[in-house]
Amino acid sequence: MSSPPELPQKLSISPLIRLTLILLYIALIVPLPFLATATHAPISPNILWIGSALGLVLVYAALSEQVILDEEKIQVTYPQGIAWLFRRGWQLPWAEIKDIKMRTTGQGGIVYYFTSKSSPQAYLLPMRVVGFTKLVNVIQAKTGIDTQDLRPLAQPWMYIILLGFSLLLLLMDGWTIATALSIQ
Repeated sequence: MSSPPELPQKLSISPLIRLTLILLYIALIVPLPFLATATHAPISPNILWIGSALGLVLVYAALSEQVILDEEKIQVTYPQGIAWLFRRGWQLPWAEIKDIKMRTTGQGGIVYYFTSKSSPQAYLLPMRVVGFTKLVNVIQAKTGIDTQDLRPLAQPWMYIILLGFSLLLLLMDGWTIATALSIQ
C-alpha cells in the first residue's frame, strides 16, 4: 500500500459515474414530452418539460456529494447551496472509528460501514469517489484498520457498459422523437 496523500483532501463522485447517470436520466426522460404530444396524453408536455428539468437538477445535485478528509476527521457532505435538499451528511473523527463492517446489499453487492466507539450508528463508506485508493490509504493511516480488502462498489467497466447502453438508448430516443414529430 502506498503512503497516504497530503491532507486535507476533497474527493468527489467519479466523473464517469456522474456522466453515465446523467445521460441515463436524459435518455429515459427526454422522449416523454414528445410522446405526450404525439399520443395526445392528458398531461401537458410543458409540465413534463418542467418536471424533467427539475429532475435533472436534482440528479445533478445528488451526484455532487463530497468526501472531505482532514487530519481530524472524515466528512461526507454536499456543497452549501444544495445541502438542505438531501440527507444530512456526516462526520466522524478518526479517533472515533472502531472498525469497518461489510454488509451485502439487496442486489448482491457489498458495502462497508464505519462503526463508532461511542455511538451505535453506522456510517456508510463512500465508494463512488474519484481516488477511492487515496481514501482507503488515508483510512488505514489514520485508524490503523486493515483496508486491503476494501473495493469500490462498482468497477469502472460496469459504468462504461452502462454508458454504452445509455448512448444506444439516446440513439433510440432520436428515432422515437423523430417518429413522434412526424405523427403530429
